[in-house]
Amino acid sequence: MENPLTAPELQARLAAAERICLLDVLPREHFESVHLPGARNACVYEVSFLDQVRAAADGAHVLVVYGAGLGTRETQVAAEKLTAAGYENVVEFRAGLAGWEAAGFPLERGAKAPAITPDGPYRVDPARSVIRWTGRNLFNHHEGTVRLAAGEIRFAAGRIAAADFAVDLRTIACTDLEPGMAAGLIRHLQDADFFEVERFPVARFALTAATPIPAATPGSPNESLSGNLTLRGATHPLEFAAVVAAKSADEVVGQAQVAFDRTLWGAVYGSGKFFSFLGPHVVNDHVDLHLKLFAVRAGR
Repeated sequence: MENPLTAPELQARLAAAERICLLDVLPREHFESVHLPGARNACVYEVSFLDQVRAAADGAHVLVVYGAGLGTRETQVAAEKLTAAGYENVVEFRAGLAGWEAAGFPLERGAKAPAITPDGPYRVDPARSVIRWTGRNLFNHHEGTVRLAAGEIRFAAGRIAAADFAVDLRTIACTDLEPGMAAGLIRHLQDADFFEVERFPVARFALTAATPIPAATPGSPNESLSGNLTLRGATHPLEFAAVVAAKSADEVVGQAQVAFDRTLWGAVYGSGKFFSFLGPHVVNDHVDLHLKLFAVRAGR
């Protein structure tokens, strides 16, 4: 594999009419908005990347791969995949789109995808949203799900302005035990030892503040959320980080992992804070939740 090209070197080789296939390895929608003149597209993020390359290369002698050129790794990964697949003449243009434009060379541009800025109220879709729970002790753990009953997120020019969620504790399910044992565990979780569901069937979280996390990258938490959790008739503050993104103008998706100390809300069964000589009957104070939330624009 040759050393990475500079922008002037690539421009000279293209001008010399070498048998080069210039490959943009970013997603199709990005390629259609901007790319180097004469480039073809094969997205390195897709499992069909090599098939796309075979279709695009069309007998070219040299493959030149490029991406955004902002210090990210898509170009290097593409070159590694191609070399491992048996391509002998692979050259990286690591400067990519940013370096090409900085050198003063033209880009081909199409319609730019409009930015998605959620605004107004979005209502939770309980059918698609789910909370997965995990409870542990030193020797074992159990896991399952519980459903959101309702909820709303309100945005103002792309920022979270308010949010309120209701969780139906009557929907607690266990997914790691056979049905008979799972039913016994569910009864235990719903009785007074834990969440006293007959008296308090709904838990609620009401947001008090949402703060963007600086320099958050896609796939990592981008919002720090603070609010009040009401459970078993008691209300206490709860803070956690979340990933919140607009899938479209009409749909917002959120994801978070939350650990809360159940004993603060009166669920003290098996807690070493309150009982002695528990041995194998100890239950960890913290319950872990993995939230996946879908919300659609109100009125849709």
